Amino acid sequence: MVDVGELEPIGAVQRTQVGREATEPMREDIRLLGAILGDTVREQNGEAVFDLVERARVESFRVRRSEIDRADLAGMFDGIDVRMAIPVIRAFTHFALLANVAEDIHRERRRAIHVADGKPPQDSSLAATYAKLDSADLDSATVAEALAAAQVSPVITAHPTETRRRTVFDTQHRITELMRLRMHGHSQTDDGRDVERELRRHILTLWQTALIRLSRLKIQDEIETGLRYYPAAFFDVVPKVNAEVRGALRARWPDARLLDEPILRPGSWIGGDRDGNPNVTADVVRQATGNAAYVALEHYFVELTGLEQELSMSARLVSVTDDLVALADQCHEPARADEPYRRALRVVHARLTATAREILDSQPEHELDLGLSRYESPHDLLADLDVIDASLRAHGSAVLADDRLARLREAVHVFGFHLSGLDMRQNSDVHEEVVAELLAWAGVHADYRSLPEPERVELLAAELATRRPLIGGGAQLSDLARKELEICRAAARAVGVYGPRSIPNYIISMCQSVSDMLEAALLLKEVGLFDASKDAPYAPVGIVPLFETIDDLQRGSSILEAALDLPLYRAAVSARGDNQEVMLGYSDSNKDGGYLAANWALYRAELDLVESARKTGIRLRLFHGRGGTVGRGGGPSYEAILAQPPGAVNGSLRITEQGEVIAAKYAEPRTAHRNLETLLAATLEATLLDVEGLGDAAGPAYDVLDDLAARAQRAYSELVHETPGFVDYFKASTPVSEIGALNIGSRPTSRKPTTSISDLRAIPWVLAWSQSRVMLPGWYGTGTACEEWIAGGDGRLEVLQDLYRNWPFFRTVLSNMAQVLAKSDLGLAARYSELVDDEKLRRRVFDKIVDEHQRTIRMHKLITGQDDLLADNPALARSVFNRFPYLEPLNHLQVELLRRYRSGDEDELVQRGILLTMSGLATALRNSG
Repeated sequence: MVDVGELEPIGAVQRTQVGREATEPMREDIRLLGAILGDTVREQNGEAVFDLVERARVESFRVRRSEIDRADLAGMFDGIDVRMAIPVIRAFTHFALLANVAEDIHRERRRAIHVADGKPPQDSSLAATYAKLDSADLDSATVAEALAAAQVSPVITAHPTETRRRTVFDTQHRITELMRLRMHGHSQTDDGRDVERELRRHILTLWQTALIRLSRLKIQDEIETGLRYYPAAFFDVVPKVNAEVRGALRARWPDARLLDEPILRPGSWIGGDRDGNPNVTADVVRQATGNAAYVALEHYFVELTGLEQELSMSARLVSVTDDLVALADQCHEPARADEPYRRALRVVHARLTATAREILDSQPEHELDLGLSRYESPHDLLADLDVIDASLRAHGSAVLADDRLARLREAVHVFGFHLSGLDMRQNSDVHEEVVAELLAWAGVHADYRSLPEPERVELLAAELATRRPLIGGGAQLSDLARKELEICRAAARAVGVYGPRSIPNYIISMCQSVSDMLEAALLLKEVGLFDASKDAPYAPVGIVPLFETIDDLQRGSSILEAALDLPLYRAAVSARGDNQEVMLGYSDSNKDGGYLAANWALYRAELDLVESARKTGIRLRLFHGRGGTVGRGGGPSYEAILAQPPGAVNGSLRITEQGEVIAAKYAEPRTAHRNLETLLAATLEATLLDVEGLGDAAGPAYDVLDDLAARAQRAYSELVHETPGFVDYFKASTPVSEIGALNIGSRPTSRKPTTSISDLRAIPWVLAWSQSRVMLPGWYGTGTACEEWIAGGDGRLEVLQDLYRNWPFFRTVLSNMAQVLAKSDLGLAARYSELVDDEKLRRRVFDKIVDEHQRTIRMHKLITGQDDLLADNPALARSVFNRFPYLEPLNHLQVELLRRYRSGDEDELVQRGILLTMSGLATALRNSG
């Protein structure tokens, strides 16, 4: 067995690679925040707790410097009183959280210095992208075709990976604002308060606020949390960015008439994703869509009120258009007779009030009843706002039209009455069960599930060709079938009330056949959302297959082509402007086949789907189901998008944003603007430029990756799927069994009540390996694959080195893997392995993990030529160096408390301590699932 003492923390390797001069301001911030937190701990919990925290902190840094053995630090916590352990855990969690703040502020500082120095725009900014497009000699026709159906959609999900409570998040935001003031040299806030005193006040608030919830989140809580990002950032940023991109592109290609529709459209899964979540019901769908509409209209009312105050122009001083007069004359208020814009805006306000009364379940403030009719659609509202805009411009007031009114017009254009599209999602197994029941009840077929695939497709296509519903109001159905149909009816109601963009897609999880797609269509047909029986097919909700496993990804294009071969399904796609969306699952493919195999299966699937789109004449939009961690498709968005194969982006990109990543990216306007800009910049570059760069060498490069991926999958499967006792090792050596008690989401940790790895959700799978610092889903198998392949012939190392230099996909795969390896720590992982009582099993599994870990680091260095894993990511290198010693005590305390809990210690504080360490480690690692 490998000697644990040999397993140095990866962070130690980075020590000499981080420039001190550039990072000194960040370290100063960390010292300030840490000192305030230390003072708070001493004042609130006494000298004994403070002394233990400080001693653990000092010793953790000594471990990093290899001055003491890790076992000495672990010994500090042997037999610790849990009442002493809890504040220690909380202290290191807060240290990590405050270090996050310092890092975020430092990134802003470095960007500001970059701009102030007059350096060229940085990659991933729109300014840099425009410069690249300007030098590419693109013609209008090419650009117009490429961006004909352009859409970039970050889709907010409720996967349970955000461990911070909302109160903690809000307090952290206020601390960030104070540190931002300090960065700019301010010692006082705008209202004259001392910045450092305010920092002390908010850190005290943080210390006195519970970090974890005592009860599990309800899905209604998740809906409200997801909607908060709109007033916090999206209302401010999304209209602004849409207008900016449209203007920049039209200025370059005025003949192309680009982006008539907003390119940036946020979406949501919260309340519509019921795959494995029994808490999603028809009422939840109604609440999710209704609350979203409420937020949109409430925003419009606030903006209209502001406009009415601002547009006070007198008819005696300006000449307004006839259309503006006609609009204003619908308001008969004598007090405003001389103020046509105010009267016109009150008409808009009153008609929107009538709209709200008809479509919303509860009414926003700022109601105005003038007895006017409602707006039938957002287009009608826009038409009135356009009248006001045109009149302002007609009398030389474009500067007024380009301010609040322009933002409101853009907001209505993108958010409509629905705010954001709510995707529906369900597992194909559920569809099969429900459809079989409906067909049996209707007397169409008594045993649909026994039919082979061709007969299923024939039967379903015949049903979809009729307008006849399968069931009537008196049908006696199972609870499952009744619930599923009620959910679909709630979706149909949303489409009818808020418009077709309220429910844009119906996603089929684990889609493995054409019948899986047609079963979803049949359920939509039952509620009036699919009709291919007439001359003008009606399909407001797109049917989106989600290919998740390695095998399904490999067969995805053939499944799609077979569906499009059916005249009935092809007609439905034609009714949607020939747009077909396909979702790719990063999480389950990784869990199925490992990191490298999953990444390559996704790339190959995209190549195949692009070719299928070309052959069938459809416009393909890919939806990437990425998580926050590399093991679930995470990593820097800009590099990930540029690493897509040729033709895969094609002007459109939908991508899930999950858990703690949402708050990190979209909690405030500044960070939201930066991250949305990154998505748009990468989408434009991947669409309009040759970013793959392989040319004629593509075929041989693909062959190399085919071979590497097969080898990596074999190595991964040998450990995860074939090693006897592996599941037992995983359950014992990680806190996966305790994750279900961490109240971080409404969703169960498994799709089914089973102990199978295949049924375990990808999030707890990744979260558990992250907690134990193995990070296995982000690297395992890659080292063996590369080593075996290189050994197969002379010159093969040079081939991989060349691919790393010239192919964004391969470079990104290795870069993301290096990030994971830098966060792993097999010295700590060895501590977790000691939780496995069976010594033979422990040796059998952990030795394999250690060997592969060392092999993978060795192969990374050979291929990249870099001794430093983070040579291409100095920001993460700084993070690992400055922050990771704060993780050390959390890991040791987690192991100590897990051992007690599993030995039968029923003290409630022991379990609470475990959950606190999980929250702290997730906060410190900045990705928890």
